[in-house]
Amino acid sequence: MTSIRSGLAILLAGALWLTGCGALSDEGRTDWPAPSPALWHVTGPGGTEGWLFGTVHALPRGLDWRNPALDAALDQSSVLVVEIADLNDGDAASAAFMARARQPGLPPLSERVPPKDRPALREFMDRADMDDAELAGMESWAAGLLLANGARRHEPSQGVDRALLADAASVVGLESFAEQYDRFDRLTHDQQEKLLLGLANDVDGDRSDDHIVAWLTGDLQTLEHETGIGILADPDLRQALLTNRNLAWMDRIESLLTEGRRPFIAVGAAHMLGRDGLPALLEARGFTVARLQ
Repeated sequence: MTSIRSGLAILLAGALWLTGCGALSDEGRTDWPAPSPALWHVTGPGGTEGWLFGTVHALPRGLDWRNPALDAALDQSSVLVVEIADLNDGDAASAAFMARARQPGLPPLSERVPPKDRPALREFMDRADMDDAELAGMESWAAGLLLANGARRHEPSQGVDRALLADAASVVGLESFAEQYDRFDRLTHDQQEKLLLGLANDVDGDRSDDHIVAWLTGDLQTLEHETGIGILADPDLRQALLTNRNLAWMDRIESLLTEGRRPFIAVGAAHMLGRDGLPALLEARGFTVARLQ
């Protein structure tokens, strides 16, 4: 049975996983299309420039996602900007998580959702090889993230973020593990229940490879559709876990651009979509944002 300790050993910052595109594909697939993931060039007064790139936090092993346009942008940039700079610091992630995850007096997890939803939750727990006893005292958001990571078929080590970090000489983070988990910890009881059930119904379900192909080919319309049917389809969760984070990042991103740092900003693909996405928010602040691919 999976323990809390081993679950934390592979625990992604929850918002990282939720706002990227999870990889659900069969590892044996080899007929992926040529890579051309969406990439934007940002310019402003006085020669200010940077790049925006939406990432995927877990991919099938061996999938080729880099191409000349992406490599050229990375070569021209001087700093990599990611959600969490110390993404590989498992001790820091675990400490931040455990400091917020527990609350005394909570009922068993399987009893926190309506009876009609309990079979789906029990199946989710079975897939993660965890039970009520192991999750005793865990707030629903925390239990949901542990279960989601336990039920995953693909490891986050195959994510784009980690590959970019491995090659970066200079890295800036937009937030900390503590700030990410604070956003979950502030969710209301009802919002946490929605998150838990949404994860139960969404993680590694019977979905096709369409979302991976859409990301790989820069098909933003399909990505927006995928985002609209998952966890982030709920307006309250979307505001708390996606939109508010974008808004919180904007001052830091603008400063990096205007200081001439030539940032390559690589965050979860969902952060690039729609009127609250980073391209639209930067345009609203007077920058010119042009799609490169």
